[in-house]
Amino acid sequence: MMREHGRLEGRELDVRAAYAAHGAELYRFALRQLGDGGAAQDVVQEVFLRAWRSADAYDPRLASLRTWLFAIARNVVVDEARRSAVRPWQRTLTDGAGDDVPAGGGVDEALVDEWVVEEALRRIGEDHRTAIVQTHLRGRPHAEVAAELGIPVGTLRSRVFYGLKALRLAMEEMGVEP
Repeated sequence: MMREHGRLEGRELDVRAAYAAHGAELYRFALRQLGDGGAAQDVVQEVFLRAWRSADAYDPRLASLRTWLFAIARNVVVDEARRSAVRPWQRTLTDGAGDDVPAGGGVDEALVDEWVVEEALRRIGEDHRTAIVQTHLRGRPHAEVAAELGIPVGTLRSRVFYGLKALRLAMEEMGVEP
């Protein structure tokens, strides 16, 4: 039997109560990341729409409602940042000259990039992920990592090579140009 949208462990997701409890905090998070009040409002609206649509996916044994909503918000912010990066001209059409951008605002691009890379790394195999993280992200020498993993250096280099190809593909599937 299919469950209706908006169900949460046998009861309706009280969107109003969830919004009252977490809406302002989600808005501040989105505003801090995007630097655009309108985009932050759109993010909050999308978060609650996605939460309502996938309420039966929420498991309070795994995370609190707040944590679940912030996980959704993180994904929506990344989507919005990507959309803005692809169409930077669109923002000037809606907000004039960016009057609502807080001082020092704008997208924290390093953070968004971090999230995108983390998500792409989750999508590739464990051996490739380990090779890339150890050699590229942590800057460790190939010989040291190979010895630690108990594999030949050539095997590690191959894992890095094919891992980077898989990472590039994962990012393309996510709609990101590496």
